[in-house]
Amino acid sequence: MGQLRIGLIGASGRGATLAEHWHKPKGRSAVVAAADISLAGLEQFRDKVNDKAFCTTNYQDLLENEKIDAIAICSPDYTHEEYAIAAFEAGKHVFTEKPMAITTEGCDRMLAAWQDSGKEFMVGFNMRYMNIFRVMKDAIDSGTIGEVKAVWVRHFVAPGGRFYYHDWHAQAKNTTSLLLQKASHDIDMIHWLTGQYTKRVVAMGALDYYGGDKANNLRCSDCIDKDSCVEYQSPDTEHGNNLMDLCAFRKEVDVEDNSIMMMELENGIKASYMQNHFAPDYHRNYTIIGTEGRIENLDDSKQIVLKLRDRSNRWQNLAEHKINVKTKKGSHGGADGVIAKDFVDMVLDGKKPIATPLAGRMSVAAGVAASQSIRNNWQAIEIPKVPKEIL
Repeated sequence: MGQLRIGLIGASGRGATLAEHWHKPKGRSAVVAAADISLAGLEQFRDKVNDKAFCTTNYQDLLENEKIDAIAICSPDYTHEEYAIAAFEAGKHVFTEKPMAITTEGCDRMLAAWQDSGKEFMVGFNMRYMNIFRVMKDAIDSGTIGEVKAVWVRHFVAPGGRFYYHDWHAQAKNTTSLLLQKASHDIDMIHWLTGQYTKRVVAMGALDYYGGDKANNLRCSDCIDKDSCVEYQSPDTEHGNNLMDLCAFRKEVDVEDNSIMMMELENGIKASYMQNHFAPDYHRNYTIIGTEGRIENLDDSKQIVLKLRDRSNRWQNLAEHKINVKTKKGSHGGADGVIAKDFVDMVLDGKKPIATPLAGRMSVAAGVAASQSIRNNWQAIEIPKVPKEIL
């Protein structure tokens, strides 16, 4: 195979971003087809990516097309399991955006279908490809901070209403929770940075700001309070999606917007994750503490602080180092271009991906368990093991 021919499910938003990295008609990959329920989204895909691509509103048409080698799934979370399994059964390689699925059992079914297919499988954990976290990973793996004992992660998801409470994300039936949907990246990063998976979780959370008594079909553009509401959102017409302006205070909203998750990892590391969707700023803060020091990112992409204990002075002094990280151009600090290339290299050259399908499953399993804990009086939940017949 000289060129990987990709069919895209979900042509707008995230799909459009990745398609621009994959579509290299004279290179190693080309996006030759797209499926989307939005005709406007398909039209914009033709305009921005490939005006000669085969486009359809039925994803099954892509699976039946023998001129497509791989399927990239960038559709809503609740579709990932169905589409991925169908693609494997059709003999296609699969890339799916995170989260892998919205249930642990769904992930296990996907893993089984993947193994039966003999095809390649990648989950879109693009944070593993961001330079700032690669530098942190290298420092941890080299033993700079000693043996890792604790991880603290804070995630301020502003403007959260804009990203998650004006559309399908705001309902548990579509996402399970935002501790799964949004935190799947962060849970995976905790696993990756420490080299350990979660085995037990306890979580608390609530819907403290969004949701309410507004009609489920109320749109921001039709609301009498639109001129004064700080959560006003205009339709996302830029990406061919006019369904992202539902009222953030509507009755059907039922996913927590303020959550705290505590994890015990396989080797006893204690980790905490905090997520808030009505904070005034957008920022991820990772602090990893080891027996010899700690490492922390000061912002999302450019600077790290490393503090090491000085044994020569009875542990009183700290050697502090500020590390400036060079970012790459492009979306997500250049990570999207790298993960897109890695998928192509995996299929064409057999290169092993940075994130395995198992990592996708374990991230979902921890997020699902945290959601269960919140909704069962903060009960401790054990992470179910992967069925032996799969791995």
